[in-house]
Amino acid sequence: MLSFRQRRASRRARGFTLIELLVVLAILTLLAGLVGPRVLSQLGGAKSKTAGVQIADLEKSLELYKLDVGRFPTTEEGLNALVAKPASANGWNGPYLKGGVPNDPWGKPYKYTLNGANVELLSYGADGAAGGEGENADVVNAK
Repeated sequence: MLSFRQRRASRRARGFTLIELLVVLAILTLLAGLVGPRVLSQLGGAKSKTAGVQIADLEKSLELYKLDVGRFPTTEEGLNALVAKPASANGWNGPYLKGGVPNDPWGKPYKYTLNGANVELLSYGADGAAGGEGENADVVNAK
């Protein structure tokens, strides 16, 4: 016959009760409800920040291209001039980007335009259209 202590110990060894599991599940659900939206909102802003960082990296690669060739790539040559030598680029010493020209964080190509001596790099954001707010806002280089 089992003593009182042995019976008590055997009850503890069985595991958690259903009520204990439900309480833990309710607490986890509350935490997920409070923390989840905040984490997801931060992920959205991360894409815009990533686009800004990629544009800054592209600008640096364009500057290296200009140092070697003496000019920025034309609008027609585009960003591909950073990975493949254009016919008119004497002094080209690339590739200036590893792994090719990246797409923006939303999977669309960056827009490159050369206006005189000014370079414009642009991502249209999540919606892929000009303008917008939040994640749909355009991300443009500082120049």
